Amino acid sequence: MSQQMVVLLLGSNLGNPEENIHEAIARFEKDLGVVLACSDMMRTKAVEFDSDLIFCNIAVRLQTELSPISLLNAIKTIEVSMGRVEDSSITGEYRDRVIDIDIVRYGRLCFESPRLQIPHYKHIYERDFSRKLLSEINN
Repeated sequence: MSQQMVVLLLGSNLGNPEENIHEAIARFEKDLGVVLACSDMMRTKAVEFDSDLIFCNIAVRLQTELSPISLLNAIKTIEVSMGRVEDSSITGEYRDRVIDIDIVRYGRLCFESPRLQIPHYKHIYERDFSRKLLSEINN
């Protein structure tokens, strides 16, 4: 498959959130592709569920040869290896988490399956913090 420009959004609110995000980004270079840009980190309250823990969030632009589903599978492997126990796409509810990695864009692809929606509608159209982070890496 040819190289594709991908935008990911990461969030963490368990353990050391900044360290968790740095660890995930380091794994991207090994498992996903070449990291081209990162936004500044932003702290936010939980969205769509109640938590006393603050999230640390960042947007990342990278180049990958992985297909969308292969990319999703690699991301899920990273999440589980870092200690993520439950996935909201399976449980149907959001919870505190060590790491959450969402595919926001994959080139110009529009794609929808039970496991994946590209572009990620909520991050692009509904969440103000996401739009701010994404604006920092889009050019």
